[in-house]
Amino acid sequence: MSNIEVRIADWHKDNADLRRIRERVFIDEQGVTPEQEWDSQDAGAIHFLAEEDDFAMGTARLLPDGCIGRVSVLKEWRGLNVGEALMQAAIAEAERRGLQQQTLTAQVHAARFYERLGFRAVSDEFIEAGIPHIDMLRTSE
Repeated sequence: MSNIEVRIADWHKDNADLRRIRERVFIDEQGVTPEQEWDSQDAGAIHFLAEEDDFAMGTARLLPDGCIGRVSVLKEWRGLNVGEALMQAAIAEAERRGLQQQTLTAQVHAARFYERLGFRAVSDEFIEAGIPHIDMLRTSE
């Protein structure tokens, strides 16, 4: 990573960037329907944006119950540890809020990435939005 920084985003003020990233990754690349991607939990979630020189290339969200989701990085920026920076920020914010357990629903192909961050599988594989997923849990020490 060069000058990539992760910050807490404002759902309303940063909405265009949050939507642009998630639409490109989930809707355009992965074929998730808009109805599946956008839900009522976005308004109450803590959103994160990864940026370099004011260009947003990644996002994630943290729900009040400690569930981390919608982790997405634009294709051109993958492999540069943007996803890891987003996850570290979300985990740190969850812990700061006293959420000692963080959960997520991982696409199966990304499970090893989350395992490196301390998550472990807690479910069998299942299909969500046409994509194989697995539920994962991380417990803070």
